[in-house]
Amino acid sequence: MPNTSEQFYEKCRAIHDLQEVQQLLEWDMQVMMPRKGVDQRGNHQAALATAIHEKVTEPGLGGLIEELAARQDLGIGLAADVREAKRARDRAVKVPARLVAERAQVCALAQVAWEEGKKNNDFAAFRPHLEAVLNIVREMARAIGGDQNPYDALLDEYEPGMTEGALTATFSDLRDRLVPLLDKIKGARRRPSQDLVKRPYSLAAQEAFSRRVMADMGFDTEAGRMDVSAHPFTNGTFRDVRITTRYQETFLNMALFGTMHEAGHALYEQGLDPERYRDPAGQYCSLGIHESQSRFWENMIGRSRPFWRRYFPQLKAAFPGVLDGVAEEEFYGAVNVVEPSLIRVEADEVTYNLHIILRFELESALLAGKLEAADLPAAWNEKMRSFLGIVPPDDREGVLQDVHWSVGLIGYFPTYALGNLYSAQFARAMRRDMPDLDERVAAGKLGDVKAWLNANIHVHGRRYLPQDLCAKVTGEPLSADSALEYLNAKFGEIYGF
Repeated sequence: MPNTSEQFYEKCRAIHDLQEVQQLLEWDMQVMMPRKGVDQRGNHQAALATAIHEKVTEPGLGGLIEELAARQDLGIGLAADVREAKRARDRAVKVPARLVAERAQVCALAQVAWEEGKKNNDFAAFRPHLEAVLNIVREMARAIGGDQNPYDALLDEYEPGMTEGALTATFSDLRDRLVPLLDKIKGARRRPSQDLVKRPYSLAAQEAFSRRVMADMGFDTEAGRMDVSAHPFTNGTFRDVRITTRYQETFLNMALFGTMHEAGHALYEQGLDPERYRDPAGQYCSLGIHESQSRFWENMIGRSRPFWRRYFPQLKAAFPGVLDGVAEEEFYGAVNVVEPSLIRVEADEVTYNLHIILRFELESALLAGKLEAADLPAAWNEKMRSFLGIVPPDDREGVLQDVHWSVGLIGYFPTYALGNLYSAQFARAMRRDMPDLDERVAAGKLGDVKAWLNANIHVHGRRYLPQDLCAKVTGEPLSADSALEYLNAKFGEIYGF
């Protein structure tokens, strides 16, 4: 007879395998599925979500967790696995199976409605689906959290240990320190132009160049693939990681930095401990930590001067005639232009977090019933005017630009800004360990960057809670300090103040 820990791992790994199948269905829905298949896919997702929920909540697993949790002789790996399995099960047992199935079906329909609404610039058509999503998410938050702040109950799924109150304090500090920096940039004497990245860039050459960079980063093409979707995302685990990107002929940044961003996510998944990736604590730490990896590659590496010292000559060769007469320093400025913009995924490093704070405040109000879905477009536009000084011309470039709310990801958006804060602290720690980091990047040794991240972030999985991992790697608690120091130094040099 298998012992307690063997039975525990057998059950947990079966759940993980079903969750991977669920991810593949989600990937297929966004990349390959015929549009008329949405109702069927909703049924598939509901059935699979129900089966997973039943396995997570079944009494046998609960008994094994209780038995193991009561023991004092667990090693650090098994103790972490029991902690994470208990955390997931404690949340799941509070949610009726009916609600799990209903959420899967409602979100499958809402996602397709969002895609159509965005394409047609028709928020009114999407609104009933958004209302249905909000209703079911509120019901789930009440089931999980009881009298707890409902936003905290949802946030804990994505960033364990974080609360709405802590976010509000951190984001207020971040916003208060970003505004003076943005004012300095607006009044700076040097003004780099983004025109260089808005020239005609062949789509085929964009794809080839993006794939070259992705390979240099260390993305294993035999353990992953890249496709195109309406909204870039990463899906899958370990040896089957799917990423997507999108292309625009007159905007190089969209594909190049979008691909580096998603490849950063993929490298995290491919860098998990091969012996533990199916175990509860063998998976990624949190979505904030996950986002730190994508933002690290996109910004700390991809928008750095050493990176372009290496890749600018290759870029010029890949697009003959497009960048003739352009100097490397001029192009470096072009990919680092700071200018308030409408689209979050195209935002610069300075203004990006303001997009996230905007979404955090809106979804918090939606969840609490302080803002109705019908009033969301107007509220969105007002916050864009207040935060960034611009107003979207339509809902396609405003409230409909992101997929997240359509699939029920309330509490997810803050992890993007947290990822920026973590990534800045990790960059500082990497420079401490590799003082010659810039020289290595300029020499094309991106594998050294990947190896450091593998050893310090990826392989640990969920052995540590996110803020504990941050402290372990950097020696400091999470704060906005490293991010603001990095932004002030970088953009002070670029803009000349």
